[in-house]
Parts: sequence; C-alpha cells; structure tokens
Amino acid sequence: MTLATDQNSGARPLSGVAVALEGIRELVLDHWAMLVRRNIRGARALLTPILINTLPSFYANLVQALTPGYPRDDATSHSSAATAHGGERARMTDYGAEQLIHEYQLFQEALRDVSAAQGVAISGAEWIIIERSVYAAIREAVRAFTAIHEELRHKVAAALSHDMRTPLAVIANGAQLIEVAGDLAQARRLGQKIGANALRLDSMVDEVLDALTAPNGARLPLRLSRFDMRELIEQVRREFADRYPSALEVAAPRVTGWWCRETLRRALENLVSNAIKYGDGGAIRIELTEAHGNIVLTVHNTGNPLDEEQRGRIFDYLRRERQVQAPGWGIGLPFVKQAAESHGGSVSVDSSAATGTTFLIDVPVDCRPYVDAGSRAAPQDTPALPAAGHHPVPK
Repeated sequence: MTLATDQNSGARPLSGVAVALEGIRELVLDHWAMLVRRNIRGARALLTPILINTLPSFYANLVQALTPGYPRDDATSHSSAATAHGGERARMTDYGAEQLIHEYQLFQEALRDVSAAQGVAISGAEWIIIERSVYAAIREAVRAFTAIHEELRHKVAAALSHDMRTPLAVIANGAQLIEVAGDLAQARRLGQKIGANALRLDSMVDEVLDALTAPNGARLPLRLSRFDMRELIEQVRREFADRYPSALEVAAPRVTGWWCRETLRRALENLVSNAIKYGDGGAIRIELTEAHGNIVLTVHNTGNPLDEEQRGRIFDYLRRERQVQAPGWGIGLPFVKQAAESHGGSVSVDSSAATGTTFLIDVPVDCRPYVDAGSRAAPQDTPALPAAGHHPVPK
C-alpha cells in the first residue's frame, strides 16, 4: 500500500530499519488491533475501519522519521493524522481520554513485540524517536479529543442562551397578558400560544440532552449508494481538465463501496479547487488506496507549505488565510471535514516544503454501519461488501 503521506517522488530512500519496519507493518497493525480489543473498554465493539482509523498514516510517517535526513523529526511532523485520530475517537466512540492514550501506548507495545519476534533490530536512538513520536501523537490526539467535547459544551450553552430564549419570552409575555385579558376567548388564545411554546421548549430540551449524551458530532444527511470510487475521481478530473491547464494526475484502482456520491464529489472538488488556488501551478495528483476496510482519498499539490498554525486551524469554519490573495479556506475545507466525518471517517493534512501539501480523506469502504439510518436513503436488500479487515493491501 502506498500511503499518500509521502507524495514526493524525489524523497530519500528509507533506511534499513525503516524498510524492515515497513515489511512488518500489517503484522504490527494486526497485533495492535488485537491488544486494543483485548485491553480497552469499548474497543471490542468497534468495526475494523473505525478501530484502525489513521494508524496506517501514523505508521508510515514513523517509518520516514526513522530514516536519517528525511524531513520528519517524528511521526507527527507536518501531519495532522494524530489530531484526526483524536477527533474521530471523540465522535465515533464512547472513549475517555484514558482509552485514547492507552491506544498509543499499545501501539508502542505492538511495535516492540512484533519487531522482536521478526528479528528487526531497533537501536536505542531509534527507540527514542519512536517514543517521542508516540508522546507527541498522544498530546495532539488528546488535544483534539478534548476540543470536540468542549465544542459540544459551547454548542449546548448557545442553544440554552439563544434558541430557548424565544419560547421562554413568549411564555412569560403570554402569562402577563392573561392577567389583564379582557375576555375568556383572548385568555384561551394566549393559553394556546403558551402551550405551543412550552412544547417547543420541551423539544429543545430533548435535543440538548441528545447532544450531551450522543458521542457523534453533527452529520450531513447522506444518500448512500454503491459505486466505483475511481469513476467518481475520473468525473472530477474531467470537470477540471478544461479549466486547469497543468496536469491533473490520477492513480486509482477500482474500489466499489457504499458512500454518498454527491457529498464526496463536492468534497473532492473542494480539495482540487484549493490545490489549484494555493499550489504553484505544478501537477496535482489524486490518489486512491484501500486497506483494512478503509479507503484513503488524497489530493496533493506542490507549492508553499502550510505552517503548524495553519495546519491546526485550516478546517475551522469561516477561516481564511490572510497572507494569500486567493479567496477560500472559509467554507470549503470545513465541508470536506464534515463530509468525511459524516461517512464515519476523518480528514487530515500533511504539508512541508520537502513533500508538498496533501489532503487525506479516510473513510470506510462500506459506510452503512457508520451512518445514522435516519439520515440516509439506500436499498437495504443489497448484499453487504466483504467483511472489514479482509481486503487485499494494494502495492
């Protein structure tokens, strides 16, 4: 599997230990999944695409960080994969921060167990890089995890202070008017208005309680259908072919799955549009890979990289980068984030001067188990796709 965290064709060759670790990647991830399911409360019920999440990207970054001279100090350098992992754990699981931390500790344990069993010798200096990468990933993942819950509290507070104020005002005013009502008919009309707004307020309380108790964030309404993702990518490529004079390259095998075609089409269009706006005019590359029941859809461009502060805020709603002339970053990328999360996945960005900028959408091949049945429309009698975790790994 060629992960899109490294789209730089001129990248340095991997070191010997990095090549050896790349060779045992699937063994490490499988062992990690077993340890997580065995030791972390709530993990056993998670389907494989949700469990694995962005760990393959983290692993690929770690392999690069272990190569001397490679432009990664650790596995989190230039990447928001750990941030995406923490955010998805907040939305898609009933984890606490303790379980999230334990996952990364078990990753280090799995790497140690499998490398020893397979005869891969890792030096003390290399273990320092691994430990530094795990600690950094924990910090970034927990920060994102807690931010999701803090955002939910802010939304609940806003609903209480703003949305509920209107029916409360109607109820209070109605009660005052009843006291001075001139006849029974007027009092009844005011009573009906008070009753209607009390019901509305009751409904709002239910929504607030749902928001407080549900692990998921806001989701887009999706219409799921079964289609070939490569055909969608080719459709987007043709849309931009006439408007973009430079090459728009595609590397995508056929992967058939269950997604919302329109939502992912809009998300991919947003990423390609941003690559055109903020790239240096060089080739833009769209790649599709599949492993562990997930697909990773990436858009890569060359040009000025995003700094650490930009990577942390680029998916914020109505956020625009002031130092660039092209309009954007305001709504398109937040939509991409919401589109990925609504499919049960996540989005991340990897950007540096050496490797360019890559946006990664990571979603399950079959999104039906992760999408609320009330927000989707798809045939229910179509046979399911093969079980997650049993897909061949592309080379």
